[in-house]
Amino acid sequence: MTAVNERTVRALLDAHGRTYAAEAGIRLRDTPQPLYRLLVLSCLLSARIQASIAVAAARALHDAGMRDARRMESATWQQRVDALGEGGYRRYDERTATQLGDAARLVLDKYGGDLRRMRAAADGDTQALRRLLREVPGLGPAGTDIFLREAQVVWPEVAPYLDAKALQGAERLGLPTDPAELAKLVGEGETASLAAALVRAALDRHIADELRDTG
Repeated sequence: MTAVNERTVRALLDAHGRTYAAEAGIRLRDTPQPLYRLLVLSCLLSARIQASIAVAAARALHDAGMRDARRMESATWQQRVDALGEGGYRRYDERTATQLGDAARLVLDKYGGDLRRMRAAADGDTQALRRLLREVPGLGPAGTDIFLREAQVVWPEVAPYLDAKALQGAERLGLPTDPAELAKLVGEGETASLAAALVRAALDRHIADELRDTG
């Protein structure tokens, strides 16, 4: 059965294993700017909106210069609204523009704009890190899961981070629903890609059919 699972996971990764950060043009590293951009992306993805729109909005905010907490906080509310609109993020643009400003202020006031200080404050405790992330305006439980799913590439102490949405995808594909068992099916450093692919499988039932057809 392990060999079958490994083939399924490899096919899944080949077709759908691009992280959401990569899709948004974020070259994720353990440095302030890409971590902050991931935080913004996680806030955008956590709304009830298509992932492609959230990704486009994250790119638009970056292109408008709002690529770190200081620039996001110093931008006007209207500039945030306009950038979100440019990315097609119109349904929640006004509320989200406010939340992004409030979140940037918290990141600046509490962590000097550097989320590595949040990581240090959690001291390797994933639940503590979750609690700190939940303090960020606009993030919430879903956004926290999104951030940690992607951040495990550069913050390996949280790995394997495969939340309920990712495990829903695993169940749909007939894969193990235990995070540790799933992590054994991929190489080192691939867990974030696996998580993103499993989330896509949870959101799109056609992916399971697609893998069965190719298998």
